[in-house]
Parts: sequence; C-alpha cells; structure tokens
Amino acid sequence: MRWLGWLLFILSLAAAQAWYLGWRPPAAWNPWAALDVRQPPNWLTAYKLSRLRQDPVLCEQALQSSGLRYRAQADSPASARCPLSNVWRVEAGQASLSSSFLASCPLAVAYALFETHGLQPAAQRVFGQPVTRVEHLGSFACRNVYNRKEGRLSQHATANALDISAFQLKDGQRIVLAQDWQVGGQKAEFLREVRKAACASFSTVLGPDYNAAHHNHFHFDMGVWQVCR
Repeated sequence: MRWLGWLLFILSLAAAQAWYLGWRPPAAWNPWAALDVRQPPNWLTAYKLSRLRQDPVLCEQALQSSGLRYRAQADSPASARCPLSNVWRVEAGQASLSSSFLASCPLAVAYALFETHGLQPAAQRVFGQPVTRVEHLGSFACRNVYNRKEGRLSQHATANALDISAFQLKDGQRIVLAQDWQVGGQKAEFLREVRKAACASFSTVLGPDYNAAHHNHFHFDMGVWQVCR
C-alpha cells in the first residue's frame, strides 16, 4: 500500500499548488464558505450548520441567502434569567406563519433550509401543491425542559427551538398533527415525509412517536444533541 501514500502526497501537493495559484472550490463545496440556503444540501451542509452556532457573522451571511422575511431583535439584558442574543424575528418564509416567532440565528437558517429543501418539496410530491401557511405553538419560552421546576433549561429558553402543529396547502386543506398523524392516507404520509426531511436541517426533531408530550406538534431545535424521533 506504499503507492497509496505516495498518491495522497502527490494529490496534497497538487491541491496546495492550486490553492496557491488562486483556485477555490465552488462555495457549495468549500467548507469555509458561508452556507447558501438556496443551494441543494450536500454532505457539507451539516458541518456548515454546526459552524453557525459559534460565528454570528457567518450565520448572518447564511441568513441573508434564506429568502425569509425577518428583522433584528435587540439583545436582552445579560442579567435576564433567559438572556437572548443574536436573535431574529422571523415573519414569513415561502409560506406565511400563524404568527411571527423569535429565533436564534442558527434556528432561522435551519428553518429556511427545511422549508426550501424539505417541506415544500414534500408537499409537491404528496399533494402536487405548495404549503402556504405554517402554524406553530411558539419558539421562545423561558422555562426548563417539560416545564419542570428543576433541571436544565429547554432549548426554547434561548429561542433555539420551534414547535410546529399544522400546515395549510394552497387549496385550503389543513394537515394537523393532533388529528392526522395516525389516520393514514396522504396527510399521514406527508407528515412523515416532513419529519424525515426536518432531520436533515435541525439537530433535534421530536414528533408524536417520541412521547405523549409531542402528540400535537413537531419539536425542532438546534441544540448539540442529534435526535430524530
């Protein structure tokens, strides 16, 4: 296998020389470039999303490519029980929202990625029409996990999570998790496609199959845990 070592050495030299001469890979395949939400996800997308947690400037660059309608939100005092920083108010995406919601920058970018490459394609595949409205139960809530008196703070406490309960299609049909997850047919198929697609954008995705507390909504967050349930 000695030849393999020489081959890797030669390829490394060639890559270093190309970089020195000014060649750069396309942004979608450049691990140091900002995530462009408009581009189809690839195997670098998860890495680029993870970088946004620690780099507000890079995150804002990604957000500018999102197509979301959003506005900046002032940081809360550091003395607050649940201080917020680098948070945005998301007002709409391709679909309207039941109400605007507060989102950490990584959550806002992940939501746009999910809507563009997961939610809307799933609606077109199953129903042949787009989602025009997303209904949610909120994002920011200064509380512990499951509202327990003790324990760790929820991802909602930093506006790093969003709970989605229903979707409305262009023809007016509503798909409601509390009603349609278990009934079978197109609506249940769509909801399962949505959950699967969300797992490619968010760190944690929890739905009705996870536990009774999630019987009526999908929980999406950008925490450190990778869970798709």
